[in-house]
Amino acid sequence: MNSLAQWYYSIHNAIFRPLGYLDGLAPLAMRVFLFFPFLMAGTQKIQGMENTIEWFGNADWGLGLPFPTLLAYLAAYTEYIGAWLLLLGLATRWISIPLMVTMLVAIFAVHIDNGWAAIADSNSREVAIRLGAAKDILREHGNYAWLTEKGNFVILNNGIEFAVTYLIMLFSLLFTGGGRFTSVDYYLGLIWPQRERD
Repeated sequence: MNSLAQWYYSIHNAIFRPLGYLDGLAPLAMRVFLFFPFLMAGTQKIQGMENTIEWFGNADWGLGLPFPTLLAYLAAYTEYIGAWLLLLGLATRWISIPLMVTMLVAIFAVHIDNGWAAIADSNSREVAIRLGAAKDILREHGNYAWLTEKGNFVILNNGIEFAVTYLIMLFSLLFTGGGRFTSVDYYLGLIWPQRERD
């Protein structure tokens, strides 16, 4: 058994130990991936700030949050500035925290009542009937070929799937940081190394 363990670890270390040198690639991939949805969400909120504030505050058709003006500005600029900080890998751990808060608010204030899936399951009979009806209307009254040439129609379920995915990625970045060789944080750490406490 001991020789089997030695054989396993010799193969394991030969393959995976060199990957440790490139361990900054995984945080880089997550940072680049997260950049786009956060930039888009922040930009949309900023460009339509009056609508964002109304949506945050309206209890009838919106989120019904307290202090809607303050929260709308905090959410919009956290997402917008956070996107750029993630892309650069600057203050990665710090910005992960408020971005996780925005994801938790999104999960519990917007998406949780819709279940898990972001896109409705087209195998569901109810969804298939509605999707079929929409396609029939578009075929009869619209240019269906043009409308579908870039992709199929779907019904948005608006569940927690994407928000939870982003939350988990941010949670990982909170622990890994921006990544070795691939982030501004790494190079700042070389310029200003941490000092041990006496």
